Parts: sequence; C-alpha cells; structure tokens
Amino acid sequence: MEQTRHAGLFTRRFGPSPREGVPAMVLVHGLGLSGRYFVPLARRLAAGGASVFVPDLPGNARSRAAVRRMPDVGALADAMAHWHRQLSLGPCLLVGNSVGCQVIAALAARHPRVVRRAVLVGPALDPGASGWCQAGQLLADAPREPLSLLAMATADYLLTGPLRFAASFRHALRDAAESFEVNLARVRVPTLVVRGASDPIASGTWVRQVARTVVDGHVAEVRGAAHAAHYSAPDAVAALVRAFAAGGRG
Repeated sequence: MEQTRHAGLFTRRFGPSPREGVPAMVLVHGLGLSGRYFVPLARRLAAGGASVFVPDLPGNARSRAAVRRMPDVGALADAMAHWHRQLSLGPCLLVGNSVGCQVIAALAARHPRVVRRAVLVGPALDPGASGWCQAGQLLADAPREPLSLLAMATADYLLTGPLRFAASFRHALRDAAESFEVNLARVRVPTLVVRGASDPIASGTWVRQVARTVVDGHVAEVRGAAHAAHYSAPDAVAALVRAFAAGGRG
C-alpha cells in the first residue's frame, strides 16, 4: 500500500499504477469514517490486477484539515472530481458504502465523465425514513458487524470529531430528502446495488428502488453480511465487483 496526498486528501493506493484502457477503482467511505475499512476489499481487488484508490473524504479522519467546515454531499462530490483530475485517472469504477453512495450519485450526476461504472454497497440514506429512524437503524447494525470494524469506526469517529460527524449527518439527511433520488435518476452508467442480507439500514425494498431509479441498475445480495458487507465479506464483494467490472450484471 502506498500513502499519498492529492488535492489535500489522504489517499491509499493498492496494486499497479493506473494503465491506459484499464479503469482504476475508487472506494468511497461512509459517514464520519475513513477509507481504512475498505482496505480488505482494496487488497483483494488489487490482487486481481486492479489499480485501487481509497481516499479519506474532505473533513474526515486523515483529510480532516483539508477543509475548515464539513462539506455537504454536493461539495464532497466536487472535491472528489478535483481529486480525480489531480490524479489524471480517466473514467473509474466507483465503489461506495452507506452515505458514500450518496457522494457517488452526486459525482455521477455533476461530473459524469469521472464515473465509468458504480457499485453501491448498502446505499443510505433512505429518503422515506426520518433522522431518528436512521440513527436507530445505525445502532441496530452495530451488533451485526465484526468487533474489529466497530473499534475502527470508533477511532475514525473520534478523529473526525463529534461536531463534524453531526454536521455530516445533517448534510446527508438533507441530501437524502432533496437530492439523492434526483441524482440517482441522472446516473447513466451501469450500476450494481449490493446489500448485506442482514443490513437493517438499506432494506431490500430500498435497494431495489435504487436499482430501478438509475438508468441501468442491477441488484446483488451477500449472505452473512450486514451494512458493511465489503468489510465482513470482502471475498464475496470483490468477486461481485470484478465480475461487474468485466461486464457482468452482478
């Protein structure tokens, strides 16, 4: 793993350097976290020959100093587009988890040339659920995740800071209510929506709705996994991503 900074964002890179004609993969973390919980998936994708980039989003964890105030979802998407230009990556396969899926939807809507394909793992937040309901679902997910993930998430939340986490949650709720489905409808690249079978946050009904809202959507479910399926079942998710990147439908 190589660690660098581009456009102010702390970035982990796995696998070979990007090659012309071979789309790089970019993994986008969720609310208040860092890219650390994507490392198991990134290593497996890189082992298959992919160039994989895992940034910490502006204001989060090791990219905390990149901004003074926590950006909203649209600003995060714009920052990702700037980061992408700095790296000269070309159209990429984007993999997001939870609120990271909202960032990818905004990125694909606002900067369509950046995204070649998209994989949305446990997309959140559901516009039909209240903030209190979303918070309760997040708490319900905790005992279903590996203890190692809970420890990592706690450290990341502390590094990001409670005030910035709260601001991120408010921004994500507003985006879910006003923009998420609008952005999804503007996603015209092939999109795979992945759900852990035990995920209490991204319901099966909501995941199927997401897949119907994008222009070319497909659904896959991972048994024995909850909201962070990419962490608890990285081999299964890596197999889905590789097959989808090669033109499969998930």
